[in-house]
Amino acid sequence: MLASSRINGQLLVVVFAQFAGTSLWFAGNAILPELQPLLKATAPGLTSWITSAVQIGFIAGTLLYALFAIPDRFRSTYVFLISVTLAATINLLWLLLPVNAETILASRFLTGFFLAGVYPVGMKIAADRFKPVLGRAMGFLVGALVLGTAFPHLLRGLGGSLPYRTLILSVSLLAISGGVLLMLVVPAKAIQSVGNFFRFQTLRSLGKPSAFRPAMLGYFGHMWELYTLWAFLPSLIAYYRLQHPDVELTNSLWAFGGIAAGAVGCVGGGYLALQVGSARVARYLLLTSGLCILLLPFLVTAPPWLFGVFLLIWGAAAAGDSPQFSTLVASHATLDNRGSILTLVTCFGFLLTVVSIQFMAWLVATVGLSGWLFYVLLPGPILGVLAMRWMR
Repeated sequence: MLASSRINGQLLVVVFAQFAGTSLWFAGNAILPELQPLLKATAPGLTSWITSAVQIGFIAGTLLYALFAIPDRFRSTYVFLISVTLAATINLLWLLLPVNAETILASRFLTGFFLAGVYPVGMKIAADRFKPVLGRAMGFLVGALVLGTAFPHLLRGLGGSLPYRTLILSVSLLAISGGVLLMLVVPAKAIQSVGNFFRFQTLRSLGKPSAFRPAMLGYFGHMWELYTLWAFLPSLIAYYRLQHPDVELTNSLWAFGGIAAGAVGCVGGGYLALQVGSARVARYLLLTSGLCILLLPFLVTAPPWLFGVFLLIWGAAAAGDSPQFSTLVASHATLDNRGSILTLVTCFGFLLTVVSIQFMAWLVATVGLSGWLFYVLLPGPILGVLAMRWMR
């Protein structure tokens, strides 16, 4: 009983540290409305670049962290603390400098770069310490990330506001406190990996048949859909309002509900995975999200209650399979390069989201938004299910 309580307590600390660290990512979304007048929107598309800078930095960071095997060559809790401290410090530095596009873009990029030692490394810590209940543990971890994604929409929807300097300072201190608490409460595992300083073979291993390859390809299919759905969900809700001008609803609160439902899908899927296995849960949720895409054009004419329920189901399914894919990759990767593989798979998954989002943005600008346009997301769930068909 005492051992179980201790494990659960450590899991809560890992989840808190993960949420606190990744909140650095989403704080940028929350302060964008206040930054726009200060920047005077001098550059076309500047707002979208501020949003994308963290993601591009994260892709660059995860690639280098993986190729230099940082998550495997050093104790994970130390990597987490140092990375989150650097990310939080850089997140604060631009407050001391003139407010201009160059400073903010550089700060956001470097913040994302060092978050490469937070999100994937947090998953490695979970894989090292909570293997018997890894699907559930990953569900909580990714659920915390999803809630962080949804939070700016809640903040806008409720009309709440804080001075952007206060918000940035608070989030940075929260992130560092999470890293310190993690190092103090969760014992560091002994280093399992030694060898070459630079591991290009880790990158080559992604293209070869392996035990984790089906889960990796399924994850890529999932990522093609998820972040594009999140990015265009407010636009989809605005489109729904145009079809129903007599309906009173708040775009930001509905967007929060659709995204936050993913946290329920992550946690619920984690508990279900203990009964039926992570592979089966991931396949079911991929099928559900694919079905939601197919039904979307017909549901934009549905009454608000039905459309709202539909968004909750789609949001839960689209995000809920993510922790199970991470569980499968971590479980089937070899112990000496587990951290690097998780980091590298995450890197390419996020790179795919950039392609998907930009493709969708081009289509919206070219032909205009509609429910049918979301069919471009269908290849993700379809190819993901096909890739997973042999995994048990």
